[in-house]
Amino acid sequence: MQRYFISSEQIQGERFSIQGEDIHHIRRVMRFRPGDQIVACDGEGTDYVGELIEVAEDAVICRILRREPSTGEPGLRVTLAQSLPKGDKWEWVLQKGTELGASSFLPFTSRRTVVKWDRAKAEKRRQRWKRILKEAAEQSHRGRIPQVSAVTDWSGLLDAIQEADLALIAYEGGGEPLSAALSRQGASHLLLIVGPEGGWEEEEVRQAREAGAVPVSLGPRILRTETAAVTMLACAMYANGEMGGETR
Repeated sequence: MQRYFISSEQIQGERFSIQGEDIHHIRRVMRFRPGDQIVACDGEGTDYVGELIEVAEDAVICRILRREPSTGEPGLRVTLAQSLPKGDKWEWVLQKGTELGASSFLPFTSRRTVVKWDRAKAEKRRQRWKRILKEAAEQSHRGRIPQVSAVTDWSGLLDAIQEADLALIAYEGGGEPLSAALSRQGASHLLLIVGPEGGWEEEEVRQAREAGAVPVSLGPRILRTETAAVTMLACAMYANGEMGGETR
């Protein structure tokens, strides 16, 4: 059943409305008609199964058939922090990371970041990232749309490390095995940190460790930055029982 995100203001009594760009998708792409059913999620953990009763140019009105708890949200809150990669790699990480269950994304710049970040175009880029997150969350039946922060600098990342219950930084120079680090108990907010295409400078790893991050190894093979990101996230979800792994 096709899924859309709505705000609480779009729910009125036993009806909800679909507005904005989703109207075009319903009318022109899916060609839904009155009597068809869709699912709307309020972004707070509740799904509304609705029957279309009116399909207009400015709004789609649905009658609520039933309310159900969203089942696509993991019990572990994971923020994926990545030194901004070049090309469309970051958008790929946003999409796949959302599918895997990331709660939020933190792009940052480090010393070997290849991308020359244009702050004049920052908000336009971020709006595009938000659309990618929304579409990926709908496709993967998430109960919430992940958040993406504005691009921060290295000091902003160090601050984020201190705010997390457990921060793991992937380091090609070696560190604690990822499986061992993920077995630690008591972390409800996990921060996963991935470096740029050119790798970390040793000074950055030292500063991250001093801020509280744990360097971890992803094995003997050197992974591309976007591969390392989704690998760490998938392993974290598996270790937490979200993908058939052992439940903590």
